[in-house]
Amino acid sequence: MQNHYKSAKLDNVCYEIRGVVMREARRLEEEGHRVLKLNIGNPAAFELDVPEEIQQDVIYNMQQAQGYVESKGLFSARKAVMHYCQQRGIDKVDIDDIFLGNGVSELIVMTMQAMLNTGDEVLIPAPDYPLWTAAVTLSSGKPVHYRCDEEQNWFPDIDDIRKKITRRTRAIVLINPNNPTGAVYSQDLLEQVIELARKHNLIVLSDEIYDKILFDGTRHVSTASLADDVLFFTYNGLSKNYRAAGYRSGWMIISGAKHLAKDLIEGIDMLSNMRLCANVPAQLAIQTALGGYQSINDLVAPGGRLYEQRETAWRMLNDIPGVSCVKPQGALYLFPRLDPKRFPIVNDEKLVLDLLLQEKILLVQGSAFNIDDKQHLRVVFLPRKDVLEDAMGRLGNFLTKYKQ
Repeated sequence: MQNHYKSAKLDNVCYEIRGVVMREARRLEEEGHRVLKLNIGNPAAFELDVPEEIQQDVIYNMQQAQGYVESKGLFSARKAVMHYCQQRGIDKVDIDDIFLGNGVSELIVMTMQAMLNTGDEVLIPAPDYPLWTAAVTLSSGKPVHYRCDEEQNWFPDIDDIRKKITRRTRAIVLINPNNPTGAVYSQDLLEQVIELARKHNLIVLSDEIYDKILFDGTRHVSTASLADDVLFFTYNGLSKNYRAAGYRSGWMIISGAKHLAKDLIEGIDMLSNMRLCANVPAQLAIQTALGGYQSINDLVAPGGRLYEQRETAWRMLNDIPGVSCVKPQGALYLFPRLDPKRFPIVNDEKLVLDLLLQEKILLVQGSAFNIDDKQHLRVVFLPRKDVLEDAMGRLGNFLTKYKQ
């Protein structure tokens, strides 16, 4: 009999955060090994639970979640998001401008499917969160990666963005706060990006899922709050700020020059209708989450758990000879660099695989985030401080002896 093959559309689609090395980690666990997973920002795996009031509200209202709801989402949840827009300075957002999804990931893919024709280009940061690149590729578009400058706190290189705009460019992606680098962009930088979008009639796609995970008094500015003559899509949800990754509850806000995108919005509405609706129990959490006590503020303040874990991991990484790391101002990750003179790495996937096999620590190689060099790793700092101290010590010992 003839073999069955995957679609050619998947030939260049990659998501190495759950790739080959992750599969090897699963094999080790099946053999009885304990693997410390510093590869995914999954708060629940490290006893960072959904706030109790959110859990209880979902349970209390579960009986209301038995049927389909309006494809864009529950009115009460979208109204809470609309109020959040007002707090963030995103003007003129109506209920119908908000789409709820099964996490931001679904909404990103939906946007790309509605927006892109074959060969259309989307500007994406390098390093990126690889779902963006995969979603563009899967939708027959062409991801074009612009440089973020490590020596400038991982801010996007505006000149590089400008050089890469062509007649096929449809949109520019901003991930702010950034995954994987932890950069939080200044208002000046955002305004420069908006000016490019204005000049070249680009859509700005702003991924702001970590907008409350901020350190050292850093302020987050929502991109869409800075203009109303450019079309903005803003993405956010419960996965990180509210530690509800498994709820799969996210939202997309369309704002700014909506009058220029009536046909595109109709396309997104069509795709939204096709999936009937996002999961309803998780939608019940949104109003309570956005309107309730913001416990994330305690976690990121000095003395808070996330703050102290970031401090510990960042300090210990920089103490490893030949390793340097820009201090993240937001999100849940560090993106350290290995000095090529000390670590002439040819294959960074092999590096993380060797670390996994020897130390049972799972990281993600930097090249998985669509950068050209092999000298970076992404480290999640979600484990408790004592676990991180042990892990960073073992990582340091491993690197000191490592040769490829």
